[in-house]
Amino acid sequence: MSAPGPQTAAASANPVLVEVTRGDMVESRHRAALAVVDAAGKVLLSAGDIERQVYPRSAIKQLQALALVESGAAEAFDCSEEEIALACASHNGEPRHVEVAGAWLDRMGLSAADLECGAHKPMGVAASEALLRAGESPTALHNNCSGKHAGYLTTALHLGAPLQVYIRIEHPVQQRILGILEMMSGCELRDAPRGIDGCGIPQIAIPLSHVALAFAQFANPVDQPEPRQAACERICAAMAAHPFLVAGSGRFCTRVMEATKGRVLVKTGAEGVFSIIVPEMGIGAALKVDDGTTRAAEVLAGRVLEKLNLIDDAARAELSDLLTQSVKNVVGKEVGQVRVAQDSPV
Repeated sequence: MSAPGPQTAAASANPVLVEVTRGDMVESRHRAALAVVDAAGKVLLSAGDIERQVYPRSAIKQLQALALVESGAAEAFDCSEEEIALACASHNGEPRHVEVAGAWLDRMGLSAADLECGAHKPMGVAASEALLRAGESPTALHNNCSGKHAGYLTTALHLGAPLQVYIRIEHPVQQRILGILEMMSGCELRDAPRGIDGCGIPQIAIPLSHVALAFAQFANPVDQPEPRQAACERICAAMAAHPFLVAGSGRFCTRVMEATKGRVLVKTGAEGVFSIIVPEMGIGAALKVDDGTTRAAEVLAGRVLEKLNLIDDAARAELSDLLTQSVKNVVGKEVGQVRVAQDSPV
């Protein structure tokens, strides 16, 4: 089969949804796709190729946390709302994040050495600088995924599964999560493309529209088994109550959930992926920026919330620096903006 010609390639390209200005002109453009759907699978808002498969990365940690809650592991090990929120987090590695993860593992007779996510310096600049000043090295507790991995270990303990190699696709915890993803997304995923995430767990490719469907099912899980319905509600409540633990100081996810008072639950993922859950409307959304840029994904997620009338005047004022982001030079002067493209279809 011959390669598509220029017109075919252009016709199949995702639209430019976010642009970056500098002075009087647009300097960079970000193509993306987005889908907003209800629990019945009806597409309420879309742009770009929403049937293209994506790796949803950390934007689906809420779905992965379902295994912890619906299996009974969270109840068996007396997991708090804070710990459940941390299981959904891509956190900054600030002291509170590390404290919650460490205490959780300690209660189960485990430690950072049992986490298979690896160590990296805190994502939060202040937390990273504080660790450096103290002359300390980061541990796996500082990994932004430490809460998710603590959840995996908790689930493995409860299931009587091995505590080692829990990150492998054949492990009972990962198999349980695979089944959850299939049910929530409405996709058969066993033959889907696979990869390995930054923290070592499997990544399964899912069409973007079906990622959005999974979150619509999360927002309105009436068609799911009763234990899953209760688990969805508990996870939503935990994220709404503890938005700081889901990300951290100054982060988009934390600030949006705080500004909307938990009405909207947002979660970032690597490579320009974002998910949105709106329980009161029973809808879910997912977006993917083609070039993987977080700055564009955040601005686009903000636009989706505006289109859905989920940001009131007070929240808009509080989030103004995120909805349109400044480009600054070295001395801090604004020289441009990251904004929704002027001719964006959404």
